[in-house]
Amino acid sequence: MGLFKKNPFGHILFLKKWLIRIFGVITHRRFRGFNELQIEGSEIIKDLPNTNVLFVSNHQTYFADVVAMFHVFNASLSGRTDSIKNIGYIWKPKLNIYYIAAKETMKAGLLPKILAYMGSISIERTWRSQGKEVNRQVKMSDISNIGKALNDGWVITFPQGTTTPFKPIRKGTAHIIKRYKPIVVPIVIDGFRRSFDKKGLFIKKKNILQSFEIKAPLEIDYENDTHDDIVKKIEYAIEQHTSFLKVASQKDLAALEALNKKREW
Repeated sequence: MGLFKKNPFGHILFLKKWLIRIFGVITHRRFRGFNELQIEGSEIIKDLPNTNVLFVSNHQTYFADVVAMFHVFNASLSGRTDSIKNIGYIWKPKLNIYYIAAKETMKAGLLPKILAYMGSISIERTWRSQGKEVNRQVKMSDISNIGKALNDGWVITFPQGTTTPFKPIRKGTAHIIKRYKPIVVPIVIDGFRRSFDKKGLFIKKKNILQSFEIKAPLEIDYENDTHDDIVKKIEYAIEQHTSFLKVASQKDLAALEALNKKREW
């Protein structure tokens, strides 16, 4: 790799690699130390193609969710199954992992700007801006940038566009899937909201069991499935359909009981 080789977005790969290494080391104990990340299905990761993969996930914090994915993906590619034990995997990170984030979030301070350099595809939200409801047209340059990222590697998206659970899936994700025909891999996370602050930068509570489940790629008929069909498949796959509300409550209760038992010991 040339010292000044760049990705399609103009980011110098050598610098990006060192940023991922540094942040990987800094954040590792957030998922294996202060808290424990329970991983399922990571064997799926190493069998995926190098490009045109779209990960869809529920969303609990602005940044911790993505950071956990960087850890799990790189650990799996280094031969670890359902584990991020031994931080050595971060020495040779996958550099073509991108994530979709709101432009206003990624410009809010120095740290978000650094995190953006590590792989953000910053887009303008069409439904909300600076805490207010808006209604504006999708920027075609945003769609093109997502396509450019898929052509270069893997893209992470949070199709609800918010950290509030059980909100509707945005149809924009279905449009991207119909247009670029990526392999769509669902991820379901839990425990991040309890262990981190809303931004995912600070630890709110320790000894929280965080779960991270990678599911098999969705079966999608890119030609015949409607946008609504795809939205429904994603909604169920990332467990954000309203039918999962009762299950979510039971998970919270189980997590609380497990924590109380640990305290008793």
